[in-house]
Amino acid sequence: EEWCALPQINIPAIKARVDSGAKTSALHAVNITPYKKNGNPWVSFEVHPLQNDGKTTIHCEAPVFDKRRVKSSSGQSEKRFVIKIGISIAEDTWEIEVTLTNRDSMGYRMLLGRQAMSGKMLVDPEASLLLGELSPDVLETYYSTNIVKPTGLKIGLLASNPDLYSNRRIMEAGQERGHDMEFLSIKDCYIKLDGKNPEMHYRGGRILEDFDAIIPRIRPSATFYGTALTRHFEAMGVYTLNSASAITQSRDKLYSLQLLINSGLPIPTTGFANSPLDTDELIKMVGGAPLIVKLLEGTQGKGVVLAETKKAAESLINAFKSLRANILVQEFVKEANGKDIRCFVINGKVVESIMRTAAPGEFRANIHMGGTAKIIKVTPEERRIAVLAAKTMGLKVAGVDIIRGQNSPLLLEVNSSPGLEGIEGASNKDIAGKMIEAIERDLKFKRTEV
Repeated sequence: EEWCALPQINIPAIKARVDSGAKTSALHAVNITPYKKNGNPWVSFEVHPLQNDGKTTIHCEAPVFDKRRVKSSSGQSEKRFVIKIGISIAEDTWEIEVTLTNRDSMGYRMLLGRQAMSGKMLVDPEASLLLGELSPDVLETYYSTNIVKPTGLKIGLLASNPDLYSNRRIMEAGQERGHDMEFLSIKDCYIKLDGKNPEMHYRGGRILEDFDAIIPRIRPSATFYGTALTRHFEAMGVYTLNSASAITQSRDKLYSLQLLINSGLPIPTTGFANSPLDTDELIKMVGGAPLIVKLLEGTQGKGVVLAETKKAAESLINAFKSLRANILVQEFVKEANGKDIRCFVINGKVVESIMRTAAPGEFRANIHMGGTAKIIKVTPEERRIAVLAAKTMGLKVAGVDIIRGQNSPLLLEVNSSPGLEGIEGASNKDIAGKMIEAIERDLKFKRTEV
């Protein structure tokens, strides 16, 4: 990585990933708009030059050099505008070709490909920032006049880890749209229960007030306390993107499955029992081994085990029962072949879908466990299932997981805090931005275009 400048489009400093594996250079750009200038094709766009910062915005324009189909690192192909601009590194400036694309899901705002480096640079793959790091003070002097002042809503992100990809993207997407975003750590919030004047307090005694909306992103271990906080915000009249009751029922695997089948949704055959005395009957109920054993409290593939034989299933079920753990026993749908579909639903619409494939030797299609993801076009029936599942749970934002059975799709579960990394990385779409737009729509907020 190295700091460079793009003086022709008024960017004094941007950190680039030096990547000799990529042929073409790329620049993070949003609001890309083509237009004509003196009869020639031009493009206007905005750049957020600093990573994890959606407030600092540079408005740019440049002649269009070309339009080119480019395949991203995730394997997706898209048509991009290409511009020719000067790049300054150290004491030298030369002209390079740059494609414009939304790089929100990438680690760097700019990628410097080998075409731009040819004859100009020698790359040491073990070294970084050989020209030195730029301090926050220096960057502030460069960009202080380019910071977008909040003119929109005051939105709190109620979560546990500010460095998590999904949380960073949501904060950034809100800032890009001119909203005042604040990360609220679940463990640092506490409640004042008062019939006349309920309050939410924060670390140091500060009272949290004047919030227009809260986005709850509650991890499973914090469900009880996190939903209590969400419920309190609701009592104070604050809009929440997902309600406390919807999150609570979606986290209860057994209750959520009961609600889903009551809505006529198809699920894999599932068994639940309290006593180990009927283990054999429980196994028969779901079609025998192989079968899946799930902890009711598990999430993101944790607490999910494949029992390949009847003996293994008996041992596993009885072991869990001896620990007084609540489990579900579920049929193993081998036709799924280690694949599932994640539909991302926002306000009753599937905004994007990906097919997740399990890593070799794994049966769970989970990108956090080495699996892969690619964009997929779902069938009308799969789309109907995803939308109805989110509606049944009462969730405005949901990740709905579906597998393709032998005869029809089957619904696995509904996630109230779906991750963004896999779906944004595969689709190159601004899913976090769509979540912010859902809040704007529900609160009837109209952004003023600059």
